[in-house]
Amino acid sequence: MDLKIGGIDASITNSSVLMVAIVVLVTVFLIGGMRKRAMVPGRWQSMAELSYEFIADMLQDNVGPGARRFFPFVFTLFMFILSANLLGLAPLGHYSFTVTSHIIVTFALAAVVLTGVTITGFVVSGTKFLRLFMPSGVPIALLPFLIVIEILSYLVRPFSLSIRLFANMMAGHTMLKVFASFVIALGIIGGWAPFAFIVALTGLELGIAVLQAYVFTILTCIYLNDAFHPGH
Repeated sequence: MDLKIGGIDASITNSSVLMVAIVVLVTVFLIGGMRKRAMVPGRWQSMAELSYEFIADMLQDNVGPGARRFFPFVFTLFMFILSANLLGLAPLGHYSFTVTSHIIVTFALAAVVLTGVTITGFVVSGTKFLRLFMPSGVPIALLPFLIVIEILSYLVRPFSLSIRLFANMMAGHTMLKVFASFVIALGIIGGWAPFAFIVALTGLELGIAVLQAYVFTILTCIYLNDAFHPGH
């Protein structure tokens, strides 16, 4: 639906609708899973609790207790990316779409992460955060070159973080669509081979969907560790 606000194109697209749907689904999953708060949890509550404990342990192991305040952000990030990756595999016909296969979406997420990490670094560590760009034990003659390399490496982080997620999601889902077209073209007699490959590839894509959500989140935790412990 075309929509312009103050000259800005704010049209509602499949991507925006699915992102809203993802937020709703994650909210329903977590609230629904914890509504009973049973001492002996059922399957739904167990899944919600495992998700919580998984991210809490990840933050604790990679950053330390001081980063517990960032748990809501990291947890939300993980659940959003995981749900977006998995929803992209759902057979929704014309409406089937993977939000994380759009580079603008993944880059926006990565940019928010790196901006937040940079601000956190200066708030928590002050000017000591700049030690991140000054490797210890390096000869003074090489230090200017290494500082430039470290700064460039830091600025490239949002690009590498976003491209990794975008490329993996787009490549796998493109292959699924290609082999699905083979099934339709070859019909019942000749389509069984590409169909079997689709089944196997779907299983692989499920694993990749979970893995990429984990990789994005663990790298976020590592970047947060740099903010809390620069130069370590």
